[in-house]
Amino acid sequence: MMDIDAIFAADHEQPPSERSLPWPETRDGITVIIEPKPHWASGMRAFRAETREYCSYADWTANGARARFFGHVDTSGDDLIRKARMLVTSEIVDGYWT
Repeated sequence: MMDIDAIFAADHEQPPSERSLPWPETRDGITVIIEPKPHWASGMRAFRAETREYCSYADWTANGARARFFGHVDTSGDDLIRKARMLVTSEIVDGYWT
């Protein structure tokens, strides 16, 4: 059985456009969690780790802490990581990861 941290580490070895799990990035003293691109989206988003704000990943990579962040009603970067870990944990329990 694979460990949840090993699953996240293996996903992180992929290029950003091919990742399926969120990952943290820190620039200019700000940590964001990058949300992988959903099939319907035109681009990825970067959520601040502890506050409910996001910006486009393209803006984040170009401008770091100077990126334009927008308020988000119900999601922070920590929420993204927590939900992804819960999903992977349930998939491990269900036997999808061996």
